[in-house]
Amino acid sequence: MDSAKHFAICVRNDGYQGTLETRKLYEVLEDPSAAKRNSIRVFDESGEDYVYPATWFVRVDLPETVEAQLLELASK
Repeated sequence: MDSAKHFAICVRNDGYQGTLETRKLYEVLEDPSAAKRNSIRVFDESGEDYVYPATWFVRVDLPETVEAQLLELASK
């Protein structure tokens, strides 16, 4: 499993209601450049990865088996 991928729950979507749903789990990609700007890169509802304010998300630690299944589903 790629350890650079993990998940976060969206808790805010100011002006981006069409591309982010609050209370939804999103796949996160590590992006050091975005992190330096207090941002986070996620795959949004468009299916593409975009940068959003990190404060809009809460990262979650999932059991490895659950994370592997979610990543498998996301790649389909």
